[in-house]
Amino acid sequence: NGHCNVSTNDVQNESLAGWVNMQRMSYNKNALNSNHMQRMNSIGFIWVSSDHTWNEHFNQLCSFKAENGHCNVSRIDEQNKSLANWVKKQRVFYKRNTLSSNHIQQLNSIGFIWDFYVLSWNEHFDQ
Repeated sequence: NGHCNVSTNDVQNESLAGWVNMQRMSYNKNALNSNHMQRMNSIGFIWVSSDHTWNEHFNQLCSFKAENGHCNVSRIDEQNKSLANWVKKQRVFYKRNTLSSNHIQQLNSIGFIWDFYVLSWNEHFDQ
């Protein structure tokens, strides 16, 4: 498959998914043998899959911005529907104060607009 991120929902690899989950739990408890950890790291094992997924979306957003000059991914853009949903979720998490400060800083660093409606209102008012 070319990656080490086995989903816990992968029915075709149920045994492997369970084993991967156990490795992550042991890692989180600092109970994983250092040799095993080293071997897992050598193949690019992802210890925190949610961070990996977030970073993948963030990188997609960076590419979108490089191509379009902004981070406002339209939900009606069929080509970027998944990214648009992720962007919307980041705004919701931010409003709920549940987005990590690291993620906020990363998004701020690329000029992410947290409240698109306020920006839009201000731009129209200025016209």
